[in-house]
Amino acid sequence: MTVKVPQILVVEDDASIRCGIVDALSFSGYEVIEGRDGAEGMQLADSASYDLLLLDLVMPVHTGFEILEMLAKRRPGQPVIILSARGEEADRVHGLTMGADDYIVKPFSVRELLARVDAVLRRSVERKAREARVKIGNWMLDGSFLKKEAKEVELSGREVDILHYLVQANGRVVSRDELLKRVWNIQAKQLETRTVDMHMVRLRQKLDDSDQLILQTVRGKGYRLGGENFTS
Repeated sequence: MTVKVPQILVVEDDASIRCGIVDALSFSGYEVIEGRDGAEGMQLADSASYDLLLLDLVMPVHTGFEILEMLAKRRPGQPVIILSARGEEADRVHGLTMGADDYIVKPFSVRELLARVDAVLRRSVERKAREARVKIGNWMLDGSFLKKEAKEVELSGREVDILHYLVQANGRVVSRDELLKRVWNIQAKQLETRTVDMHMVRLRQKLDDSDQLILQTVRGKGYRLGGENFTS
């Protein structure tokens, strides 16, 4: 049986950094596509076939944030790892809430990069493998869509992961730190927890859950799905 080799798109305008990343990925057995600046990166991110995007933020013509915005509209759920020298919390939170799966601050080691790539690709495969439909409140979670009567709302890959994790918790309160570790695959000390709260706000909007009957906040402890509002 032929095993499909993951294809990775690297969008980075610094030639030396890009070449180092491409060499490391190629040596590890991945197929690599290169985007040399924001313009070429935007075009490739939209039209090329790839499993994972490694994306710089500060580039000429189009920034990484602009590329993320395009992906949210045209390729929702596309796995993305941001590579940036901008390690401020605001940038990390912004990138993650725009749909990125991970955020690596430059400079980074090849070992760290490959570990993060492997983790995101593994979660992506697990996400695609999910076929079970899950009832959440008066919604049906079907793949990457919430469905209710004639209404259909598309979720990001991260939002799908959050809901599945809360369903599996079976009504147990899940802390922000646990969500960061299990869904984002990062330790809480590496990122302020406001990114979790922001995702919850967006999920409540999509669930029409302003009264928090489905996605409940337990003050000082975390989140849970309402006990009478979900089945799996």
